[in-house]
Amino acid sequence: MASLSSPFTRCYCCYYYYYYNYNKFYDRSTSTLPLHILSHHNNHDKPSHHQITRREIVLRSSEIAVLGAVFKFSGKKPDYLGVQKNTPSLSLCPATNNCISTSENSSDLIHYAPPWNYNPEGGRRKKTVSREDAMEELLQVIKSTKPDKYTPRIVEKKDDYVHVEYESPILGQIVDDVEFWFPPGNKPIVEYRSASRLGNFDFDVNRKRIKALRLELENKGWASEDSI
Repeated sequence: MASLSSPFTRCYCCYYYYYYNYNKFYDRSTSTLPLHILSHHNNHDKPSHHQITRREIVLRSSEIAVLGAVFKFSGKKPDYLGVQKNTPSLSLCPATNNCISTSENSSDLIHYAPPWNYNPEGGRRKKTVSREDAMEELLQVIKSTKPDKYTPRIVEKKDDYVHVEYESPILGQIVDDVEFWFPPGNKPIVEYRSASRLGNFDFDVNRKRIKALRLELENKGWASEDSI
């Protein structure tokens, strides 16, 4: 895991700074952005305090895109993805603040997220659906929903498991891994894990992604276990 002090991580953080703070700091009356930009040229550059125009933002974003290609922001696919063998479950999260998982303890407010139920009692469904039908509903939502404009790409699918890579909207090389698993048994439960490959924090990208998917699934009759 790259440290916050490394040039690599600073570039990664700079991308997020542009993307998530553009609307927050953009002054529509002057068409300028009073950003204190984190420089990515070298270790000695100081933050800029002058008004930055939209043209400059585009130019600097292009520079970040080039850095993304050079440093390969996508990162390496973790080798611990998939259903664990010893105790069947999805992987736990690392200590970083850029991952959520249903496998975590519910007392871990940073990393824990409740599983989903595709046949909730008292739900809006008129009749229950099979696991196969629930999988199809999940795949439909994955393909049609682009939280924060990240592009989903299904890279692995089994009868009870799906692995999706979400690519960032600007660089196209920052990749997050999202997994969904239908545990064995009679309970209509879906476990999931959403994690960034790089960095130490994600500005709640993973949690917001899962929420967006859940809201779409709720329209089909699903529910979060914490609301049942």
